[in-house]
Amino acid sequence: MDPLFSELEVSFKRIASSLNFDVSERQREQLIQYVLLINKWNKAYNLTSVRDPQEMLVKHIFDSIVVSPYLEGSDFADVGTGPGLPGIPLAIMNPEKIFLLIDSLGKRVRFIKQSVYELKIDNVTALQTRVEDVELDKPLDGVLSRAFASLSDMLNWCQNLTDDKGQFLALKGQVDKLELDEIPTGFTVVDCINLNVPTLEGERHLVKVKKVPS
Repeated sequence: MDPLFSELEVSFKRIASSLNFDVSERQREQLIQYVLLINKWNKAYNLTSVRDPQEMLVKHIFDSIVVSPYLEGSDFADVGTGPGLPGIPLAIMNPEKIFLLIDSLGKRVRFIKQSVYELKIDNVTALQTRVEDVELDKPLDGVLSRAFASLSDMLNWCQNLTDDKGQFLALKGQVDKLELDEIPTGFTVVDCINLNVPTLEGERHLVKVKKVPS
């Protein structure tokens, strides 16, 4: 076995002991393999500024999967997904839900497709386009973003992806009251959840926004 996999597995088990939900052995294996893929491709594709796989485990994997308990519904988009964050970790944690991962950069989408293939994930579709150009057959249950844009821009660009029954789920560090106050007309903040990411320094929040019914 890859010695790096073994090292990451030890760290994963230690960190996961602080979570308030379970991660199966299969899910743990997939999540660690995903870190190894990012680490491998990062050298050529520059997918993330985080270079240390142990750091990726906390800043990318656990930072993503802590959102899992808050996903309501079955169909989600991850906009500005980069190398597949938080979409791929959440798809691994929620095999019964469907995830559309959207990014405008070809190399990122190629990496996502390769990762999905190697990790045998069958509930992810990757799409290379600008999010405002996406056309869907039906509104999604949730639109996720992590380090994608300001809340206001996210809502303006992604408003075509869901209706007033769906939710916009923005992963943020510190929540700026000014940013919340500046959300566009027609939207309302329904919740701001303090996320506990084990061993991660700094604050993490999940901001939930819905369209105001017309």
